[in-house]
Amino acid sequence: MQSLSFPPGRRDPRGAPPPRRDPARRDPAPSRWAYRAQRLWLTPLFRTSLRVGLPILGVVLVIALIFASADRRAAIAGSFTGLVDSFQQRPEFMVTLLSVDGASPELSDRIRATLALKLPLSSFDIDLTAARARIESIDAVAQADVRVRSGGVLEVRVTEREPAIIWRRAANLVLLDETGRRVDDLAFRSERADLAVIAGEGAERAVPEALEILSAARPILNRVRGLVRMGERRWDIVLDRGQRVLLPVEDPVAAVERMIALDEAEDLLDRDVISVDLRIKDRPVLRLAPYALREVRRARGIDTSGSDL
Repeated sequence: MQSLSFPPGRRDPRGAPPPRRDPARRDPAPSRWAYRAQRLWLTPLFRTSLRVGLPILGVVLVIALIFASADRRAAIAGSFTGLVDSFQQRPEFMVTLLSVDGASPELSDRIRATLALKLPLSSFDIDLTAARARIESIDAVAQADVRVRSGGVLEVRVTEREPAIIWRRAANLVLLDETGRRVDDLAFRSERADLAVIAGEGAERAVPEALEILSAARPILNRVRGLVRMGERRWDIVLDRGQRVLLPVEDPVAAVERMIALDEAEDLLDRDVISVDLRIKDRPVLRLAPYALREVRRARGIDTSGSDL
C-alpha cells in the first residue's frame, strides 16, 4: 500500500494526528558520581559532620581572625581581667576580720604576724592551704584549721602544743611537748617550775620515756631535780642533796618502781647515799658518802685511821 503524507500542520482527513518522531530515550539510572554522592549524603556521620562541623569550623575561623591581632587580644584580656576583678572585689567576698581561736595571746599575736594579711582583702586572694601551712610551721602549733566565715571573717582554729618538760641545751632552756617537739624557748627556769628538766645528748628524742620515768617517780617527785641522758641509751635521775639514781637501759620504769618500794620500806634515799645503781636487776648497788662509809666501818670494828675514808 502506498503511504500517504500530508504537509506539515495538516491533519489527516480521517482525524488522526500526524505522526511524530520520538526523541532519544534518557537512561533513568543515575551516573556513577551522582550515585556515590547520594549514598554519601545518606550516611548519618556525613550529615552530622555537615550540620555540626561546618558551623564549628566557621566559629573557629572567626575566632582565629579576631585573635590574630595582638591589639585585639590585649583588649579582650584587659576586659576579662576587669570583669574578674570587679566580681572578686564585691563586698560579700571581702575579708575584713581575722579571728584566732584556741591560742594564747602570745601565740595569737605570732599567728597574726606570720600571716601578715593586709585587710580588707578579697577571699579569692587568700590561699587557705598556704596560710594553714605557715601557721603550722610555728613550733607551738600542733594543728590548724583555716576557713572563711560569712560576714567577712577569716577564722583560724589552732591546737596549741602543751609544754610537758624542759630541755636544757647548753646554756638554753627549751620547752618540749610530750612527743619531744619544740614549743618555745624559756628565759628562766622559774617561769615553769612545775616542769621537770632533762639534759644530755639525745634527751629530746626520748621525751616519752622520760615522762614515764617521772610518772613512776611521783612519790619522790618533790626531790627530783631532773633527768640526764647517758650515752643516748639510758637515764640518770638527779635528786636534791647531790644524790643520783642510775637506771638500766631496759625497762627503766620497773627499776624506778622497785627503788620506790625499797625507799618506802627502808628509807633508802634518806640515808647518806651518793648514788643508787639499778643497772643490774635485783642487785642495787649503793655508793655511800665518805663520812657514812667511815661510820659503817667503825661500827664493824674496822680500823679507818690513816685512811682517806
